[in-house]
Amino acid sequence: MPIPGAEHPRRAQLARNLAAVHARIAAACAAADRDPAQVCLIAVTKFFPATDLAHLAHLAPAAPAAHAPAAHAARRGVAHVGESRDRDAATKLAELAVQDPAARAALRVHFVGQVQTNKVASIARYADVIHSVDRPRLVAALAGAAQRLQRPIDVLLQVDLEEGAAAGRGGAAPADLGALADAVAGAAFLRLAGVMAVAPLGSEPDRAFGRLQGIHSRLLADHPDARWMSAGMSTDLESAIAHGATHLRVGTAILGSRPVAR
Repeated sequence: MPIPGAEHPRRAQLARNLAAVHARIAAACAAADRDPAQVCLIAVTKFFPATDLAHLAHLAPAAPAAHAPAAHAARRGVAHVGESRDRDAATKLAELAVQDPAARAALRVHFVGQVQTNKVASIARYADVIHSVDRPRLVAALAGAAQRLQRPIDVLLQVDLEEGAAAGRGGAAPADLGALADAVAGAAFLRLAGVMAVAPLGSEPDRAFGRLQGIHSRLLADHPDARWMSAGMSTDLESAIAHGATHLRVGTAILGSRPVAR
Protein backbone atom coordinates (compact mmCIF):
# COMPACT_ATOMS: atom_id res chain seq x y z
CA MET A 1 0.00 0.00 0.00
CA PRO A 2 1.75 3.21 -1.09
CA ILE A 3 1.15 5.98 1.43
CA PRO A 4 -0.62 8.89 -0.29
CA GLY A 5 0.92 12.32 -0.07
CA ALA A 6 -0.54 15.50 1.37
CA GLU A 7 -1.65 16.71 -2.09
CA HIS A 8 -3.67 13.58 -2.86
CA PRO A 9 -7.24 14.48 -4.00
CA ARG A 10 -8.78 12.05 -1.50
CA ARG A 11 -7.15 13.87 1.40
CA ALA A 12 -8.54 17.17 0.16
CA GLN A 13 -11.98 15.59 -0.19
CA LEU A 14 -11.88 14.23 3.35
CA ALA A 15 -10.74 17.60 4.67
CA ARG A 16 -13.71 19.30 2.98
CA ASN A 17 -16.15 16.75 4.34
CA LEU A 18 -14.69 17.09 7.83
CA ALA A 19 -15.01 20.85 7.69
CA ALA A 20 -18.70 20.49 6.81
CA VAL A 21 -19.29 18.05 9.67
CA HIS A 22 -17.46 20.29 12.14
CA ALA A 23 -19.63 23.20 10.99
CA ARG A 24 -22.74 21.12 11.72
CA ILE A 25 -21.38 20.19 15.14
CA ALA A 26 -20.58 23.81 15.96
CA ALA A 27 -24.07 24.94 14.92
CA ALA A 28 -25.77 22.18 16.89
CA CYS A 29 -23.68 22.96 19.97
CA ALA A 30 -24.54 26.65 19.69
CA ALA A 31 -28.24 25.79 19.48
CA ALA A 32 -27.94 23.53 22.54
CA ASP A 33 -25.74 25.99 24.46
CA ARG A 34 -22.92 23.44 24.60
CA ASP A 35 -19.19 23.75 24.13
CA PRO A 36 -18.05 21.89 20.96
CA ALA A 37 -15.05 20.69 22.99
CA GLN A 38 -17.53 18.43 24.82
CA VAL A 39 -18.15 16.45 21.63
CA CYS A 40 -15.75 13.83 20.27
CA LEU A 41 -16.07 13.01 16.57
CA ILE A 42 -15.45 9.41 15.53
CA ALA A 43 -14.98 8.84 11.81
CA VAL A 44 -16.53 5.46 11.04
CA THR A 45 -14.11 3.94 8.55
CA LYS A 46 -15.59 0.47 8.19
CA PHE A 47 -15.07 -0.99 4.71
CA PHE A 48 -12.81 1.91 3.71
CA PRO A 49 -9.12 1.21 2.95
CA ALA A 50 -6.10 1.77 5.16
CA THR A 51 -5.12 4.69 2.94
CA ASP A 52 -8.18 6.60 4.18
CA LEU A 53 -7.11 5.99 7.77
CA ALA A 54 -3.69 7.39 6.86
CA HIS A 55 -5.28 10.50 5.37
CA LEU A 56 -7.41 11.02 8.48
CA ALA A 57 -4.47 10.46 10.80
CA HIS A 58 -2.36 13.03 9.01
CA LEU A 59 -5.17 15.55 9.37
CA ALA A 60 -5.34 14.83 13.12
CA PRO A 61 -3.28 15.76 16.19
CA ALA A 62 -0.17 13.57 16.34
CA ALA A 63 -0.78 12.07 19.78
CA PRO A 64 -4.44 12.20 20.88
CA ALA A 65 -5.29 11.61 24.50
CA ALA A 66 -7.94 9.07 25.49
CA HIS A 67 -10.59 11.76 25.11
CA ALA A 68 -9.27 14.98 23.62
CA PRO A 69 -12.01 16.50 21.47
CA ALA A 70 -10.83 20.08 21.95
CA ALA A 71 -7.56 19.42 20.16
CA HIS A 72 -9.10 17.59 17.23
CA ALA A 73 -11.82 20.21 16.85
CA ALA A 74 -9.22 22.94 16.65
CA ARG A 75 -7.30 21.11 13.92
CA ARG A 76 -10.42 20.07 12.00
CA GLY A 77 -9.01 16.58 11.79
CA VAL A 78 -9.81 13.14 13.16
CA ALA A 79 -7.95 11.27 15.87
CA HIS A 80 -10.73 8.71 16.50
CA VAL A 81 -11.87 6.09 13.99
CA GLY A 82 -14.65 3.53 14.23
CA GLU A 83 -14.68 -0.02 12.90
CA SER A 84 -17.39 -2.67 13.03
CA ARG A 85 -16.01 -5.83 11.40
CA ASP A 86 -13.09 -7.56 13.07
CA ARG A 87 -11.48 -9.15 10.03
CA ASP A 88 -11.53 -5.93 8.02
CA ALA A 89 -10.36 -3.81 10.95
CA ALA A 90 -7.53 -6.11 12.02
CA THR A 91 -6.22 -6.37 8.45
CA LYS A 92 -6.21 -2.66 7.65
CA LEU A 93 -4.80 -1.63 11.03
CA ALA A 94 -1.95 -4.13 10.69
CA GLU A 95 -1.30 -2.85 7.17
CA LEU A 96 -1.28 0.74 8.39
CA ALA A 97 1.11 -0.10 11.23
CA VAL A 98 3.65 -1.42 8.74
CA GLN A 99 3.26 1.21 6.03
CA ASP A 100 2.74 4.29 8.21
CA PRO A 101 3.51 3.66 11.91
CA ALA A 102 3.01 7.31 12.81
CA ALA A 103 -0.50 7.30 11.36
CA ARG A 104 -1.40 4.12 13.24
CA ALA A 105 -0.04 5.51 16.51
CA ALA A 106 -2.09 8.70 16.07
CA LEU A 107 -5.42 6.90 15.82
CA ARG A 108 -7.61 5.79 18.71
CA VAL A 109 -9.75 2.87 17.53
CA HIS A 110 -13.40 2.48 18.54
CA PHE A 111 -15.16 -0.80 17.79
CA VAL A 112 -18.76 0.23 17.11
CA GLY A 113 -20.30 -2.98 15.71
CA GLN A 114 -21.82 -6.02 17.35
CA VAL A 115 -19.19 -8.17 19.06
CA GLN A 116 -19.22 -11.94 18.74
CA THR A 117 -17.62 -13.64 21.72
CA ASN A 118 -15.35 -15.69 19.44
CA LYS A 119 -13.91 -12.43 18.05
CA VAL A 120 -13.16 -10.84 21.43
CA ALA A 121 -9.51 -11.95 21.62
CA SER A 122 -8.79 -10.33 18.27
CA ILE A 123 -10.76 -7.12 18.87
CA ALA A 124 -9.14 -6.60 22.27
CA ARG A 125 -5.72 -6.36 20.62
CA TYR A 126 -6.49 -3.18 18.69
CA ALA A 127 -9.69 -1.59 20.03
CA ASP A 128 -9.19 1.16 22.58
CA VAL A 129 -12.94 1.54 23.08
CA ILE A 130 -15.78 -0.94 22.53
CA HIS A 131 -19.18 0.70 22.12
CA SER A 132 -21.41 -2.36 21.92
CA VAL A 133 -21.19 -4.39 25.13
CA ASP A 134 -24.67 -5.73 25.76
CA ARG A 135 -24.57 -9.01 27.73
CA PRO A 136 -22.81 -10.58 30.73
CA ARG A 137 -21.14 -13.30 28.67
CA LEU A 138 -19.48 -10.68 26.51
CA VAL A 139 -18.28 -8.77 29.58
CA ALA A 140 -16.66 -11.95 30.93
CA ALA A 141 -14.97 -12.74 27.62
CA LEU A 142 -13.72 -9.19 27.19
CA ALA A 143 -12.46 -8.99 30.77
CA GLY A 144 -10.52 -12.22 30.25
CA ALA A 145 -8.95 -10.99 27.01
CA ALA A 146 -7.99 -7.63 28.50
CA GLN A 147 -6.48 -9.37 31.52
CA ARG A 148 -4.37 -11.66 29.34
CA LEU A 149 -3.16 -8.72 27.27
CA GLN A 150 -2.72 -6.49 30.33
CA ARG A 151 -4.45 -3.84 28.23
CA PRO A 152 -7.16 -1.52 29.61
CA ILE A 153 -10.21 -1.08 27.37
CA ASP A 154 -12.93 1.55 27.66
CA VAL A 155 -16.40 0.03 27.50
CA LEU A 156 -19.76 1.52 26.53
CA LEU A 157 -22.97 -0.34 27.24
CA GLN A 158 -25.23 -0.58 24.19
CA VAL A 159 -28.81 0.23 25.12
CA ASP A 160 -31.75 -1.19 23.19
CA LEU A 161 -34.09 1.71 22.39
CA GLU A 162 -36.54 -0.41 20.42
CA GLU A 163 -39.99 -0.81 21.94
CA GLY A 164 -42.81 -3.29 21.62
CA ALA A 165 -42.30 -6.29 19.34
CA ALA A 166 -39.01 -4.93 18.02
CA ALA A 167 -37.37 -4.79 21.47
CA GLY A 168 -34.45 -7.12 22.13
CA ARG A 169 -32.88 -7.07 18.67
CA GLY A 170 -29.81 -5.04 19.58
CA GLY A 171 -28.42 -3.90 22.89
CA ALA A 172 -29.25 -4.49 26.53
CA ALA A 173 -32.71 -3.78 27.89
CA PRO A 174 -32.67 -0.64 30.06
CA ALA A 175 -33.79 -2.73 33.04
CA ASP A 176 -30.67 -4.89 32.72
CA LEU A 177 -28.22 -2.03 32.47
CA GLY A 178 -27.43 -1.75 36.18
CA ALA A 179 -26.20 -5.32 36.55
CA LEU A 180 -24.23 -5.07 33.32
CA ALA A 181 -22.59 -1.84 34.48
CA ASP A 182 -21.63 -3.43 37.79
CA ALA A 183 -20.02 -6.35 35.96
CA VAL A 184 -17.91 -4.04 33.79
CA ALA A 185 -16.95 -1.82 36.71
CA GLY A 186 -15.80 -4.87 38.64
CA ALA A 187 -13.44 -6.12 35.90
CA ALA A 188 -9.80 -5.19 36.43
CA PHE A 189 -8.90 -4.12 32.90
CA LEU A 190 -12.27 -2.75 31.77
CA ARG A 191 -13.26 0.87 32.32
CA LEU A 192 -16.97 1.68 32.29
CA ALA A 193 -17.12 4.78 30.10
CA GLY A 194 -20.86 5.22 29.51
CA VAL A 195 -23.63 4.21 27.11
CA MET A 196 -24.25 3.87 23.39
CA ALA A 197 -27.39 3.56 21.31
CA VAL A 198 -28.71 3.77 17.78
CA ALA A 199 -32.01 5.52 17.11
CA PRO A 200 -34.50 2.89 15.88
CA LEU A 201 -35.33 3.02 12.18
CA GLY A 202 -38.43 5.04 11.51
CA SER A 203 -38.49 6.64 14.96
CA GLU A 204 -38.03 10.27 15.84
CA PRO A 205 -34.38 10.76 16.87
CA ASP A 206 -35.37 13.38 19.46
CA ARG A 207 -37.58 10.88 21.24
CA ALA A 208 -34.98 8.11 21.08
CA PHE A 209 -32.07 10.24 22.25
CA GLY A 210 -34.19 11.89 24.93
CA ARG A 211 -34.92 8.44 26.28
CA LEU A 212 -31.23 7.53 26.14
CA GLN A 213 -30.35 10.71 28.00
CA GLY A 214 -32.69 9.71 30.82
CA ILE A 215 -31.25 6.18 30.96
CA HIS A 216 -27.74 7.62 31.05
CA SER A 217 -28.64 9.98 33.88
CA ARG A 218 -29.87 7.07 35.97
CA LEU A 219 -26.69 5.11 35.29
CA LEU A 220 -24.58 8.09 36.39
CA ALA A 221 -26.23 8.01 39.81
CA ASP A 222 -24.45 4.72 40.54
CA HIS A 223 -21.45 5.10 38.21
CA PRO A 224 -20.53 8.81 38.11
CA ASP A 225 -17.43 8.23 35.96
CA ALA A 226 -19.50 6.70 33.13
CA ARG A 227 -19.89 10.10 31.50
CA TRP A 228 -19.79 9.21 27.80
CA MET A 229 -22.93 9.02 25.69
CA SER A 230 -22.27 7.69 22.19
CA ALA A 231 -25.19 8.64 19.95
CA GLY A 232 -25.77 10.29 16.62
CA MET A 233 -24.63 9.51 13.12
CA SER A 234 -24.54 11.36 9.80
CA THR A 235 -28.29 11.91 9.60
CA ASP A 236 -29.15 12.67 13.23
CA LEU A 237 -26.07 14.13 14.93
CA GLU A 238 -27.85 17.43 15.67
CA SER A 239 -30.52 15.66 17.70
CA ALA A 240 -27.89 13.64 19.56
CA ILE A 241 -25.98 16.79 20.50
CA ALA A 242 -29.18 18.43 21.71
CA HIS A 243 -29.67 15.51 24.10
CA GLY A 244 -26.16 15.45 25.51
CA ALA A 245 -24.16 13.12 23.25
CA THR A 246 -20.43 13.25 23.98
CA HIS A 247 -19.40 11.00 21.08
CA LEU A 248 -20.72 11.01 17.50
CA ARG A 249 -20.20 8.07 15.12
CA VAL A 250 -20.13 9.65 11.66
CA GLY A 251 -19.35 7.67 8.52
CA THR A 252 -21.06 8.70 5.29
CA ALA A 253 -20.86 12.46 5.89
CA ILE A 254 -17.07 12.19 6.20
CA LEU A 255 -16.03 9.30 3.96
CA GLY A 256 -18.88 9.15 1.46
CA SER A 257 -21.00 6.18 0.40
CA ARG A 258 -19.84 2.84 1.70
CA PRO A 259 -17.80 0.70 -0.71
CA VAL A 260 -18.92 -2.86 -1.28
CA ALA A 261 -18.23 -4.93 1.86
CA ARG A 262 -15.20 -7.16 1.58
